[in-house]
Amino acid sequence: MSDEVPKAEFSDSVLIKSIIRREDGGSGLAGKKARIGGWVKTGRKADKDAFAFLELNDGSCAGNLQVIIDASLADLGQLVQTGTCVVVEGHLKLPPSGAKQKIELRAEEVLHVGPVDPAKYPLPKTRLTLESLRDFVHLRSRTNTISAVARIRNALAYATHTFFNKHGFLYVHTPIVTTSDCEGAGEMFQVTTLFSEAERLEKELIQNPPPTEADVEAAKLVVQEKGEVVSQLKSAKADKKEISAAVAELKKAKENVSKLEERSKLQPGIPRKDGKVDYTKDFFARQAFLTVSGQLQVESYACALSRVYTFGPTFRAENSHTSRHLAEFWMVEPEIAFADLEDDMKCAEAYVKFLCRWLLDNCLEDMEFMADKFDKGCIDRLKMVASTPFIRLTYTEAVEILEESVQNGKKFEKEVEWGIDLASEHERYLTEVKYQKPVIVYNYPKDIKAFYMRLNDDLETVAAMDVLVPKVGELIGGSQREERYDVIQQRLEEMDLPVEPYEWYIDLRRYGTVKHAGFGLGFERMILFATGLENIRDVIPFPRYPGRADL
Repeated sequence: MSDEVPKAEFSDSVLIKSIIRREDGGSGLAGKKARIGGWVKTGRKADKDAFAFLELNDGSCAGNLQVIIDASLADLGQLVQTGTCVVVEGHLKLPPSGAKQKIELRAEEVLHVGPVDPAKYPLPKTRLTLESLRDFVHLRSRTNTISAVARIRNALAYATHTFFNKHGFLYVHTPIVTTSDCEGAGEMFQVTTLFSEAERLEKELIQNPPPTEADVEAAKLVVQEKGEVVSQLKSAKADKKEISAAVAELKKAKENVSKLEERSKLQPGIPRKDGKVDYTKDFFARQAFLTVSGQLQVESYACALSRVYTFGPTFRAENSHTSRHLAEFWMVEPEIAFADLEDDMKCAEAYVKFLCRWLLDNCLEDMEFMADKFDKGCIDRLKMVASTPFIRLTYTEAVEILEESVQNGKKFEKEVEWGIDLASEHERYLTEVKYQKPVIVYNYPKDIKAFYMRLNDDLETVAAMDVLVPKVGELIGGSQREERYDVIQQRLEEMDLPVEPYEWYIDLRRYGTVKHAGFGLGFERMILFATGLENIRDVIPFPRYPGRADL
């Protein structure tokens, strides 16, 4: 049996997780040699600077490994600074009885030191607010909170792929650049090269001004002269080689005129046609945008492969500064053929339950950290959601419940009446006060929902559903899609949406139409729900919101 702890695959060090997260806390590895790399969380000198205690963390888990280093091995003053990267080799040993840790490393060699200037390092030992950490988005993953969020986010992503693969869904990569607006709200980021091309042209025209009319006329005279030379040579029945050379010269002269005429027409600024921006000169030869959803495109694959999902970034150019909005965020969007609204709700409920159970089974240490530091009820909330049937209400029933609460003295900022889009305060009342569990509200008024949602027989509502959860309100929005050719055309007309960009989407109804349904889960909202954190900017690695797009 080797006296060395095996290094992590593709690495030159042992993961701290593989030591301290053993059932015995690592005590069974006492006496074994190990090479450890990590960043100093805290460090202190002891016994008149004869040695130092370092708490090392490598991000593999929330816990730290205590390392003891003698002054003879390295400059302890450099090693004890928070943020220093250290690689050490030594033997694991049992700590004195009564110590908090089950194992520690006695260093015998310091192999690497990535020093930190404590006067400049922006992440001190003292706890910074999550808001202030957003100013150091490139370093904040070194903090306990953001590294825990990263592991929770990873676990939820893995669970997402596991759930859909387990149920026979295919993962489809839908485009980030699109020409259609899924939501019909128009809050889209435009993708264009017109501005950069206009700037490039302006610089180029300054350095190399366009030819004047006189330049073009002079070039035409050269063509005329070269043409006459060719005619004369042919009349004189000159040598074939001589005639070919003259023809080549004439061709060059004509090409020169063509280039000069083209350059003479160049104008600085954005190209226009009939007073409007000429998008035929843009990169894609038409207007293009960053996608607000992969749903429409993934539907085309559902109508061939039956069960599909997409999981990727989406974008909204909404000038919102709330704690629930980002300009770039991630969506999980499954689509199921031969399925109706009931199937859609069942899938959504099963998926959310699966995510909650996965965190409890695979990410409990980080969830315990969240419970300790941010939201004491987050683990109980996961357990409740994982094990409790969701309440189901029609939109009409939900409005009646809210109206009754108002009659009983409850006050909402937004007035409750049939036809409104439920606000976050209404959703949280239903989930946190009335039922204290997740609620699925379905059959919404058609006027507040998207054109692609299936019109119900009452002609007033659509087969839409939202999964509402405590803490965040709406977590999932979905619907049975409108598969009827004539009805979807009518809906586009009602909502005053242009038909041309959606012709391909209507084709799915023209050719082999099928009943189908799907939903979208806001991935960051799921992380908010799980962790209990208050601001969505803290659960995505590199948040983008109005005024900020760091890195």
